Amino acid sequence: MSATEVLNPAAASRARSLLRALRGTHQAIEGCALMTRDGRVAAAALAPGTDPDRFGAMCAALLALSARAAAEAQRGELRQLILEGSTGPMLLTRAGQSGVLAVSATSECPLGRVILDAKASAQALGALFDTAPGA
Repeated sequence: MSATEVLNPAAASRARSLLRALRGTHQAIEGCALMTRDGRVAAAALAPGTDPDRFGAMCAALLALSARAAAEAQRGELRQLILEGSTGPMLLTRAGQSGVLAVSATSECPLGRVILDAKASAQALGALFDTAPGA
């Protein structure tokens, strides 16, 4: 599924620009993507070799399981998921009402910085995403 099927061409272009800007905030941010909660990728600036469709599907599965776990633990609505791998963190952050921002970074990037940068970017992307018809 192409980005234009999720966002209109102008919004998809703006989203890609915002994602590239996020990647540029710190050289340790390796990739980021804006997707729907069901895993349809709207825009991506991912590391080479990362398949956007597979990445979106896996993120959607993580979100679904995490939301159910948060509900079971009575934590309210899931806002952010942080995964810590041996080579660095990955965040899934809510972007508006229907979008999700995924950010992956190397272990050299401070987690607090990734969280702050992701939150700011998610707000801008969420505004784009929520105004797109059919999103």
